[in-house]
Amino acid sequence: MASSRSTRASSAVERLKRRTGNDLWSMARTGDGHFFLSEAPGSPALCAPLELDDFVAFVNGLGPQEVQRISKHDAAFEKQLVRKKP
Repeated sequence: MASSRSTRASSAVERLKRRTGNDLWSMARTGDGHFFLSEAPGSPALCAPLELDDFVAFVNGLGPQEVQRISKHDAAFEKQLVRKKP
């Protein structure tokens, strides 16, 4: 169970690295299973130790956000779903 928790948290950090272009982001795990983030290994933590879900949400909220790409067919379908006013 611990490895899947670490994998989910480290995946969030890897996405942050890609979004920001900063490969120095570093994640650490406390003895009681909480996670925290720093801008580089050995740097001060940017957050208090957080539970897994809170940590992933925190990391996902940092940096530029990825724009969801949709096809022109999906966009046209979404337009059709909007009710027209009488």
